[in-house]
Amino acid sequence: MPTYQYACSSCQHEFEVFQAFSDSSLTHCPECNGKLNKVYSAVGVVFKGSGFYKTDSKSESRPASTASKESSSSKEKVSKPTTESTPTVKSAD
Repeated sequence: MPTYQYACSSCQHEFEVFQAFSDSSLTHCPECNGKLNKVYSAVGVVFKGSGFYKTDSKSESRPASTASKESSSSKEKVSKPTTESTPTVKSAD
């Protein structure tokens, strides 16, 4: 059942009420019998953790770390020059 917040325009009394969707809105303040207004506020949503989007709709079930290892191993390896000295050839006299 949703919670609705009301504020009185006469005495500034604020309160919350549990009401069903089918219930009509309150119109009179329980404190002073003045006019009530519904208070609308932004809903705060906090997503914690690694995120549902990473695991819920994926067709593949392998972790992202495996995919990055495969892409780095498939790259062409560049060979480094060696520092060995070239053999010298002695001439026969």
